[in-house]
Amino acid sequence: MAIHIARLNHGITLVPRRLEHVQAVEALRENKDYLPNFPLPNSIKITGDLALALKGTDIVLLACPSVGLRTLCTSIRENLKGKHSVKAVVTLCKGLEISTLLPPASIVKDIFPNLLCGVLSGPTFAGEVAIGKPTAITLATTQEDEIAVAIQSNLSNSQLRVYRSGDLIGVEYAGCLKNVYAIGAGICDGLQLGDNAKAAYLTRSLHELVKIGIALGGQAQTFYGLSGFGDLVATCFGPWSRNRTFGQRVAEGHSPQSIIDSQKTVVEGYWATDCFHKLLAQKHLECPILKEIHNILYANKAPREALVSLMNRPLKSEV
Repeated sequence: MAIHIARLNHGITLVPRRLEHVQAVEALRENKDYLPNFPLPNSIKITGDLALALKGTDIVLLACPSVGLRTLCTSIRENLKGKHSVKAVVTLCKGLEISTLLPPASIVKDIFPNLLCGVLSGPTFAGEVAIGKPTAITLATTQEDEIAVAIQSNLSNSQLRVYRSGDLIGVEYAGCLKNVYAIGAGICDGLQLGDNAKAAYLTRSLHELVKIGIALGGQAQTFYGLSGFGDLVATCFGPWSRNRTFGQRVAEGHSPQSIIDSQKTVVEGYWATDCFHKLLAQKHLECPILKEIHNILYANKAPREALVSLMNRPLKSEV
């Protein structure tokens, strides 16, 4: 997103969390840890000084793992004491807070009650956005006012088209849920189940995703949009998808925890699976696909055994 924003000639400052990462990115003009082989334009500023980065800033984009979101927001709030120019805080995160089961914007709203809060979500493989390949994304905000319209306008060009949405909770849950079902898609790939099985899996996963999203307060049409169906398709088929690749490796015999421990990048769907499992228990909602993914990741159930459980469920009408 920083590369895209720089391409639009807007001022942008990256603030990596770790000092050694700041130094490495600044020296190489490349984020080798998380986005290798994509040079950063010279117009992008890089600093570890959060207070300095916030001076004169209009919009704050949060692109951290969900586990670190509250800490980051708290730090930003401490550095915004007194007069400041920030008008909105927008998150790119797609995961739930483990301790509270809250989605990202709920955390942001809690810490910044007087600022416009929003989320950008949709099928956006980082490498394709950086290259400038055509992409569409949804911006959902706490209110649709002139600031939201300005953000939409200032992030859009012929390479990236931004749509607005007033269904903040739906867009957020869609972005978090698709990671869970992408793990299952990877399991299909790892078991080499074929195109028929994966097509059926994707269709029934969308049905379940919509069911969960509505139960949690989202609007049905949101889950058929970019942040729901669009992101689900991209994440379930993209070879770049961390969650899909994670599921494939699990099906090939690797333990979930060993995969998590061996890589720097975060597999949000792993944690989200357990969070949604708890939320569904609270809602007394039956969602067999998510349940079996949870059994594989957290109860050591063999992927093929989980498949048998799903295929042998009582027969029913599709709708």
